Amino acid sequence: MMPSKDEWIKALNDRHGEDLQNKISSTTVGICGLGGLGSNIAITLARAGVGKLILIDFDKVDITNLHRQQYKASQVGMYKTEALRENLTEINPYLETEIQTVCVTEENAKELLKDCDIICEAFDNAECKAMLTNLVLEEMTDKYIVAASGMAGMGSANSIHTRKVTKRFYLCGDEISDVKDGIGLVSSRVMLCAAHQAHMVLRLIANEFEV
Repeated sequence: MMPSKDEWIKALNDRHGEDLQNKISSTTVGICGLGGLGSNIAITLARAGVGKLILIDFDKVDITNLHRQQYKASQVGMYKTEALRENLTEINPYLETEIQTVCVTEENAKELLKDCDIICEAFDNAECKAMLTNLVLEEMTDKYIVAASGMAGMGSANSIHTRKVTKRFYLCGDEISDVKDGIGLVSSRVMLCAAHQAHMVLRLIANEFEV
């Protein structure tokens, strides 16, 4: 049976406390890239009751994505934005989502992300990561960015960490490993990094900052 919105909110208040949940529910988070990082971040934040997610990706679900990304075999061939919104709605029917099925560029990023309080960088391309991070830090000075670097291979889970780079920039990962080294992406380690990013988002909402 589908819970009512009041029941949903009460359940979240019971877990997080009403004051914190009110902050979470009034926050808008942008997720740039909906692969192994972004799709897992979105699922976690939807379960936490974040008010709105802006989901951005140009790509379609491929069979090679299924081992680490939050999609179903039946969704292969769908745009990731549409498939992920479908899955998120099943988890949290009261989540507000906005989807943008486009490639994030230096020219459109500010417009796409203007309503976000916090931005998650979840790309798999180093140049795109640098472009978005620099743009947010230099031109979107009212926003936080939570980025990722290093989650490939079978390294220890304990090497994944969150580091405060600047007041508005947080970096998650081991900061070393790279798929270019031929070590591949393992679902558990990618999800660990995504969990760090999602948790840092929630900490920022709660005014809890890394030192």
